[in-house]
Amino acid sequence: MVTILYFARLKEIVGKEQEQLPFEGRTVKELLDYIEQQYDFSNFVHVAVNEEYALLEDTLQEHDTVAIIPPVSGG
Repeated sequence: MVTILYFARLKEIVGKEQEQLPFEGRTVKELLDYIEQQYDFSNFVHVAVNEEYALLEDTLQEHDTVAIIPPVSGG
């Protein structure tokens, strides 16, 4: 299983701070596509895997922690 962490506005959209999904062996992009479809949001986000920014083609491993981080706004 892969642990997914949601932050800020995404936490409100999803309705939880974290969840576990069986996405080991699949790419970050596949995970994002699934999450965007499940929770009906399609905004640009940053993704970190095990506290390191990730590329869409990176492959997820068992016990990875994936942080889904929305863009920061402000002035």
